[in-house]
Amino acid sequence: MNIRLKKEAIENEILSEFAVKSINSLGRAKYEEECNIRTCFQRDRDRIIHSKAFRRLMHKTQVFISPEGDHFRTRMTHTLEVAQIARTIASALFLNKDLTEAIALGHDLGHTPFGHLGEDVLNEILEEGFEHNKQSVRIVEKIEKNGLGLNLTKEVLDGILNHRGKGKPSTLEGKIVQISDKIAYINHDIDDAIRAGILKYSDLPKEYLDILGKSPKEIINFLIKDIIKNSYNKDNIIMTKEIKACMYKLRKFLFDNVYTTEVLSEERKNYKFMLNELYEYYFKHFEKVPEEFTNICKLGESKERAICDYIAGMTDRYAIKTYNNIKKDF
Repeated sequence: MNIRLKKEAIENEILSEFAVKSINSLGRAKYEEECNIRTCFQRDRDRIIHSKAFRRLMHKTQVFISPEGDHFRTRMTHTLEVAQIARTIASALFLNKDLTEAIALGHDLGHTPFGHLGEDVLNEILEEGFEHNKQSVRIVEKIEKNGLGLNLTKEVLDGILNHRGKGKPSTLEGKIVQISDKIAYINHDIDDAIRAGILKYSDLPKEYLDILGKSPKEIINFLIKDIIKNSYNKDNIIMTKEIKACMYKLRKFLFDNVYTTEVLSEERKNYKFMLNELYEYYFKHFEKVPEEFTNICKLGESKERAICDYIAGMTDRYAIKTYNNIKKDF
């Protein structure tokens, strides 16, 4: 009995004409026999969940580094919130939920320790630059499974690569993840900033809340419904122009009042110093970089790239522990 074939037949019956059907996937870089239970996108989702890079997300910073409290978001909880929002939208629009979820679960695998600070540090070090979305693709193609990669479908890779603001996903499922990422972090970063004492809810611009909602829960619900209403049975993911502008203004408010606040600037200086020191140490002691990362040098990639791959994969606590262990050798 081939359950996958039944699932593919159901997709053809119930999914929108604009959805990516599993049977029509562009496939993988390396050919594999199909599973007789799971569709290709379900297999991709499972491979991402079982990857080492995914497990490390639980100890990587979202916004607040080493917060005192159990309820601040991590890169893992952010990823799960994006996946939940994206699946809700995909389901309502009769798009492919499995493809959407696989993209969402993999979109931040390439994030560094200490959030965007780590990304900025590695971007300064590498001549070709460092972007977490491109690093996510490197992880699933070249780093996971000791260099063999996860051999994901082209649709999932496209969604992961293009989830950032200027990206242009080729599927509606990828576009859903792109907007769900913003919906998730705007709302949970407000929640975490209030919990950290950086903001009070009364600090948020009233003109935005009057349109979007009075709480993170209301805002998420309002934005999801707006996308579904405007995108239903259309070949695009659309948000009302006024509402989208309002959401981006709220995002700018967070950049001005949370992400770059002086409360976080001092610890950022410390962790930036730490990451630069780690890089300098491993540049001088390249033999101490694990083989799973140095293997790329055999493929013609640089020593600098291998070190940055290693540092990018570290969790916050592992980077701190490693720095404390090696700083006596500086």
